[in-house]
Amino acid sequence: MENAHLRLGLLEYVRFTEKASTRIRLRVDRYIGEDRQVHLLSVFGNDSDVGAITAAIHEKATFTITFPNGTEKEIEFGEHASCYKGAVSLPGRKQPVRHLVAVSQHLHANGSTGQTFLLRHQREEAWSTLVSFLGLPACPTWADHVLGCVEKKKRVEEIDGIGCQPVLISATTEEMLEWIGEGLRSQGLDFPVASGAIRWPDFSVPDVLRSILPLLA
Repeated sequence: MENAHLRLGLLEYVRFTEKASTRIRLRVDRYIGEDRQVHLLSVFGNDSDVGAITAAIHEKATFTITFPNGTEKEIEFGEHASCYKGAVSLPGRKQPVRHLVAVSQHLHANGSTGQTFLLRHQREEAWSTLVSFLGLPACPTWADHVLGCVEKKKRVEEIDGIGCQPVLISATTEEMLEWIGEGLRSQGLDFPVASGAIRWPDFSVPDVLRSILPLLA
């Protein structure tokens, strides 16, 4: 991908002991964070560096992240982060590149604690995700009305991202049901005319990321 390196961040981990100091740097292709709290981190590098970063995450270490625009921030995962490692084979390279995806405890519980993280704030995707994660009785045509209530109440917050444009929507199931009920009582929302199953649009993570990347170029 042309100029892809300009959209990458940099993760740095420094550890000092009595006998030596260790400095590890890995490239970041995806990141979601809220202040110091990391929710999603995707990095790649050699086997030893990825292994060291994985151990540091489990040890609740502090890292420094550099965003593509050059700004820096200290970040950490906190308790109960999960790490998933894999390998990516590249043409012309004998050894595969090691890949690490780390996810915070908060992101694992996405939606269940009244906080829903999204890769971007697009109405149809946001509404489909909220309905799925919060278990709401709803239909696709209600997106504009209900999310309008969410935005009016300032429950949508843009958070830090690399390789995506993440937002945090703060709303519980009970609150969303209340706003849906108000919409139905005021006739701002209508029940479907036909009975039967409701068809929802399909979204995939690769498709969403592909649609975001041109905006970040």
